[in-house]
Amino acid sequence: MEVGSIWAFLFFFFSAVALVVVFLYLYAIVTPYDDYVLIFEKNNLAAALGFGGAVIGVCIPLYSALVSSVSYGDFLFWGLVAIVIQLIFAFIVTRFMTGKYSFKERIENGVVPVGILLAFLCIAVGLLNAGSMSY
Repeated sequence: MEVGSIWAFLFFFFSAVALVVVFLYLYAIVTPYDDYVLIFEKNNLAAALGFGGAVIGVCIPLYSALVSSVSYGDFLFWGLVAIVIQLIFAFIVTRFMTGKYSFKERIENGVVPVGILLAFLCIAVGLLNAGSMSY
């Protein structure tokens, strides 16, 4: 194994981690509730499950971008596309579904089944996002 391969690995790996960090910051802005307060101060399991699903949901298409891209620029482009798609989904689900199907209200109230559903939906969208990149 040559040393250049290790440097390339580190470059791509830390770039992918940086994209996840950007996603974590933007996801907290996109959702109408404060994920970090709900998780770290109020021990809200529903919020933690939904947030965890969002993290897995964005990592799946980032993985796809890593293995499918032909260059670093290509990876960054598709990584940003992945983040935007996941954020649009989170925005729509948490802000526009109201009343009987309100994710916002139920996540804030700690309704665990809704947190699980949000997690699974985020993962499902991530899988579709990744699959769409494998043209």
